[in-house]
Amino acid sequence: MSKTDTEIEQIRLDLKSKGVKYCLGAYVDIHGVSKGKVVPIDHLHQMAHGSELYTGYALDGLGQQPNEDEIASVPDLDHIIPLPWRPEVAWMPADNTLYGQPYPLNTRVALKNVLKQAADMGFGMNLGIEAELFVLKKNADGTLSVPNPDDKLKKPCYDAQAFLDQFTFLDKMATSINELGWDLYSFDHEDANGQYEFDFMYADAITTCDRFTFLKMMAKEYAKQEGLLATFMPKPFANKTGTGAHFNMSLYDLKTGANLFACKPSEDPRGLGLTTLGYQFIAGIIKHGPALCAAFAPTVNSYKRLVRQGDMPYFTWAPVFNSFGSNNRTNSIRVPKGGGRCESRNADGAVNPYLAATLALAAGLEGIREGLDPGKPQEDNLYELSEAERTARGIQFLPRTLAEAVDAFEADPFVTATLGQGLRDEFIRYKREEWNSYHLTVSAWEIERYSHLF
Repeated sequence: MSKTDTEIEQIRLDLKSKGVKYCLGAYVDIHGVSKGKVVPIDHLHQMAHGSELYTGYALDGLGQQPNEDEIASVPDLDHIIPLPWRPEVAWMPADNTLYGQPYPLNTRVALKNVLKQAADMGFGMNLGIEAELFVLKKNADGTLSVPNPDDKLKKPCYDAQAFLDQFTFLDKMATSINELGWDLYSFDHEDANGQYEFDFMYADAITTCDRFTFLKMMAKEYAKQEGLLATFMPKPFANKTGTGAHFNMSLYDLKTGANLFACKPSEDPRGLGLTTLGYQFIAGIIKHGPALCAAFAPTVNSYKRLVRQGDMPYFTWAPVFNSFGSNNRTNSIRVPKGGGRCESRNADGAVNPYLAATLALAAGLEGIREGLDPGKPQEDNLYELSEAERTARGIQFLPRTLAEAVDAFEADPFVTATLGQGLRDEFIRYKREEWNSYHLTVSAWEIERYSHLF
């Protein structure tokens, strides 16, 4: 929401009284990476009116040519986050504008556009993102390793000792999350060696996407202070569980705030504690599941995670099927125990949260408008079903490579209708370049396998 000059001045004075000297206005590029310009606190007024300009041709995903006018970045002064480790700097998520109008090739702007569609239907969107990450050591040869030699269990999930061994980093993260008011309610050692998860309270979709973006930057800083590397890379190790960023979603009534997905399990014929509206939302996501996969899992590396087993002695937990169920983690969409929300398990640590939330919300709204039904929940271990059994149930695999996902993204008219031609085309262009670059790279695996064989 735009601010009056009086409101901007009051914000400036409040920040200055807390020791803030600089304002970092950070828009998020097509990859979900913060790009920012900094002004001294006394120039906040100018920044709030679009003084900070970007040469679009110099940046990924803005769709500009060298001869086009610069794009402004306008901070959202309702979502300011001071840097806990450097309190003289205030981080401000920003939206791009051109000639004073929201710039459509901006994923935060795209999310706001779809939230407006939801608001016209009387809905708001709540979103919670489960933040998983690895804390690793980068070796002299560029490889990654788990820094704690004692963190070596085959199944290290919830390992208390390995958690405590990384206490300094984890305490910095937990303390900052709570001091920022995000309400951290759980954190633990996750399913891979060197992997951790932070779960903080859900919020409206924009706020959660801002927080997840900031958390990634914060984790990297605190790991660096320990001489380590925090990475949200989906699959840094072939033989360990990958990094997810599960999206927990529900719609709420804009007038009352009531959760529109929640009901008593006894009131739900399927027994999951989800309303008809919730099932329709899920059905929309399943309808466009292959296309959404490109946004939820947006890198070449993402699809090293989206396998049933791979180079591991046990199942990966990865959601490789376009299906839904209750507390069954072999589905891509899960209705957790107690209902009231749905969890999309496709998203990984590389996700641009604004882009993924935009498409998920738009797909869910389509499911509601069209009165779609997702069918019967899948409660079996889908990894163990035969191809014939899956076919009989109508369960399809999601894309298995970035190339397949981008093909599905490109082929679905829903994507263009939701994002607009420009943002849709930019995403496809960059992801095709990423796939081609990967495909043309000769890996160590190929040299090892073929150089002496032929």
